[in-house]
Amino acid sequence: MRFRLYHLLTLLLLSGNIACGQSKEPWTQEQLLPTATLAERINNNQTDNLLILNIGPDAVIKGSVDIGPAQEKESISKLKAYLKDVKKDKEVVIYCGCCPFSRCPNIRPAFRTLTEMGFKNARLLDIPQNIRVDWISKKYPLAD
Repeated sequence: MRFRLYHLLTLLLLSGNIACGQSKEPWTQEQLLPTATLAERINNNQTDNLLILNIGPDAVIKGSVDIGPAQEKESISKLKAYLKDVKKDKEVVIYCGCCPFSRCPNIRPAFRTLTEMGFKNARLLDIPQNIRVDWISKKYPLAD
């Protein structure tokens, strides 16, 4: 009996340590913005209280501002400087699209920066694969 109890407790402790070691994304599911939703808002000119920032290699979405790859300190500095005078209740959507979300080196540091700066309506464009598959191939609005 003691042997089984010991193994059960050991298993519970190990599983708890594994769960604690898993990294939690800096955004919530509600903060993910579907690409179709953003494309519709752009097409319907519903972007008055919206700022779209590219934090990856290329600004391809219509109306987006190119900040640069957020994995680089210079780009994070540029992001902070750009947002310095922006009201904290403005909806700020960031996107990259260089690669799948799970491997993207840019979205996490940029989203953390938005959160640290106090933006209440920080959003991340939900690009599961890449910008070509999830935006360009769907013929969503492109930058001129």
